[in-house]
Amino acid sequence: MSGRIFQNVVLQIKDATDRVVGVIDAEGTVISCSDLGLIGRKWPEYAEYVNRAEGAITAVDGRTLHALGGWGSHFDYAVFTMGDDEVSYTVCSMASVALNGAKSYYEEKHDRGSFIKNIIMDNIMLSDIYMRAKELHVAPEVPRSVFLIRQTESGDAALMDVVQGLFPDRQNDFVLNVGDSDVALIHQLPEAGGDKEIQRVSELLADALRVGSESHIVIGIGTMALHLRDLARSYKEAQIAIEVGKVFDTEKYIINYENLGIGRLIYQLPTTLCEMFLVEVFKKNPIDSLDQETLFTIHKFFENNLNVSETARKLFVHRNTLVYRLEKIKKLTGLDLREFDDAITFKVALMVKKYLTSRGIDA
Repeated sequence: MSGRIFQNVVLQIKDATDRVVGVIDAEGTVISCSDLGLIGRKWPEYAEYVNRAEGAITAVDGRTLHALGGWGSHFDYAVFTMGDDEVSYTVCSMASVALNGAKSYYEEKHDRGSFIKNIIMDNIMLSDIYMRAKELHVAPEVPRSVFLIRQTESGDAALMDVVQGLFPDRQNDFVLNVGDSDVALIHQLPEAGGDKEIQRVSELLADALRVGSESHIVIGIGTMALHLRDLARSYKEAQIAIEVGKVFDTEKYIINYENLGIGRLIYQLPTTLCEMFLVEVFKKNPIDSLDQETLFTIHKFFENNLNVSETARKLFVHRNTLVYRLEKIKKLTGLDLREFDDAITFKVALMVKKYLTSRGIDA
């Protein structure tokens, strides 16, 4: 960010107070000040004090300092006033408000991260994307992938910092806070081997964010975006991947939109149509008439690709016992799971039932 933006505000504040007001960057260098002779001075020790203050106003060596708002836990810029009395505290607080406003306006207009966030949120016209990309020196036509990282338990303020630490290249990668529990990573992919890179990145994120042997995050991955204008679509796909995975793949914590299969189709159907489908499939008896043992047998049969012998072995039952159970299912439902078409119908019906249950509909 240009120090000129801060300097304009600082000079306006100078007319309202006799205190020296300025701004230091993350290294402690004075980049803006009402006393022009201080610009360029280096105070690295004050940067350490500001970081320790964790967003609160702090006083040291006769100076009052306050970090300006930023993305992570470490500050990018901090305002300071000469003096450590109540007046200095008040001036520092008021200067923080004014400078934060200038900083936010500048970032909204010129910051690359804000530009990318506006794209994925559909807050920018398509006709403006190419022009803004040129102004901000963002390559418009390179392959990128959107990773949406969602915390499934109480929010961890460090999530943003961890992801940013894994992908520090702010020239080609963008880490954005997109909600109370969501962080989006827009990662530039190599021209060749994009699929392998997507797999590598998703595993890197999962390993870094898992707690012990458990994972308190889920990662949704959109399809590859070949142009900036495609990022909004990829972001929506990453959201859908998480939502569909929450219904049909509850044990997975890395969910790729491209691998959702028929679950994606079911998720997009009207619930009334789903209810009608279940009624039509189970004319003889509703699906709820099947007990847990029978449903477990059906799931195992599907897991073993409709192979009677292999399923019987996995269930530790005689082959004839399994055949008897399959005959019983046929009598109850009218569907013979040993027939491919009936098996497909039953499998889809189970997924539809699961989808309706997730929506709180008892069908």
